[in-house]
Amino acid sequence: MSQALNPIEKRAAFSLAGVYGLRMFGLFLIMPVLATYGQALQGFSPLWVGIAIGAYGLTQALLQIPAGIASDRYGRKVVITLGLLMFAIGSVVAACADSIYGVAVGRALQGAGAVASAVLALASDLSRDEQRPKVMAVIGSFIGVAFTVALVAGPLLAQHLGVNGLFALTAVLALAALAMVHLLVPNAVQRAPSGDLVATPKRLLAMLKDPQLLRLDFSIMVLHLLITAIFVALPLALLEAGLDKANHWQLYLPMLLLAFALMVPIILYGVKKKTTRGPLLFAIGLQLIACVVLALGVNNLWLLALGTLLFFVGLNYLEAAFPSLISRLSPPGDKGSAMGIYSTAQFGGAFIGGVLGGVLYQYLGAVGVFTLCAALIGLWLLLMWPMQNPPQVKSVTLEVHCDANQAKAIAAKLSAQPGVVEVILLPEQQAAFLKVADGFDVSAAKACIHS
Repeated sequence: MSQALNPIEKRAAFSLAGVYGLRMFGLFLIMPVLATYGQALQGFSPLWVGIAIGAYGLTQALLQIPAGIASDRYGRKVVITLGLLMFAIGSVVAACADSIYGVAVGRALQGAGAVASAVLALASDLSRDEQRPKVMAVIGSFIGVAFTVALVAGPLLAQHLGVNGLFALTAVLALAALAMVHLLVPNAVQRAPSGDLVATPKRLLAMLKDPQLLRLDFSIMVLHLLITAIFVALPLALLEAGLDKANHWQLYLPMLLLAFALMVPIILYGVKKKTTRGPLLFAIGLQLIACVVLALGVNNLWLLALGTLLFFVGLNYLEAAFPSLISRLSPPGDKGSAMGIYSTAQFGGAFIGGVLGGVLYQYLGAVGVFTLCAALIGLWLLLMWPMQNPPQVKSVTLEVHCDANQAKAIAAKLSAQPGVVEVILLPEQQAAFLKVADGFDVSAAKACIHS
């Protein structure tokens, strides 16, 4: 079995990562600058800044699962094309707006271009099961790069383009992503089982009853609530501490680079000790300390820099850890449903955080925002404390052609294979979904299916 991506998989991984990354870069670009460069907009207030920053999250949360289901029915590229066009329209609306209300409408339209689930499903269609984690890792890394570059590029570009110019640039990036979809992304010749990456409506309720998955859904909601709430208050706090808005990138860039370096020991510790719980709780604890430092240092640039650094260290680790945990904890064949709820919680948290950050800053200032964030993280830490290390298993999908009468016998054979923890066989999808541990041999499992 080849351990490397084939040419189609490489092309799919990097082209789809480019599509996803350009879109996320456009969404993130405005976050560090709207509160500072948007003050000339009619109706400007911290409350409306928060609504505008988080508005994309509301429409994303509402449309994430339906867009994935639509891509199963009408085709991945159709949904991705419509989503990117909607994203471009939203960007143009925001670029033409002379009020904060128009910007909020534009951001909501940007979020209505909910293509994440369709992009991931297309990546699944274009990759072999054993190579799919590598393809997803490439896409995930581009999202992290997009966030990092946007935080630095936003203040730099805003000096010359202003808020309206940034949104115009975002529209151009959306059209560039659309061109990539049709010029670079391969056409799928087969479709991966839909339950693997697209939500199944009848399975959503079961996912909502799983306490382990619910803990992670709450975690990602809180994490993205924190991001949007903090980026309502932090740019304004930096202004009040004496850092000119044109120079905010000079704080963000070194803090981000240092945060990536400091995240590495946390990852290495988890790998060496084969533990997830300790590093996860440590990262959440760092975020708690970060918000306390930010609350204490609203008028002190050095304390704001330290709080930002600690926040980014925790953020970088948690953003990388949560998707892996969802994959390991979701039942075989239900990763799409589990990820659908997870993504909905993520974007819903972004909207709530924007609104909450705006309200708190308007009435209590930056101290109020950072203090409430610290209190929320304290609650989050208490809820996560009882968690146990998840089993060291991974998901594998095998192609199986059988009818309902043969399914039980094949499932029994697969269950008897070394390293197989759980098996779900769905004849209507021509697939077997397995949870496997060390000792599993995919070649032997495939052989037993045909024996």
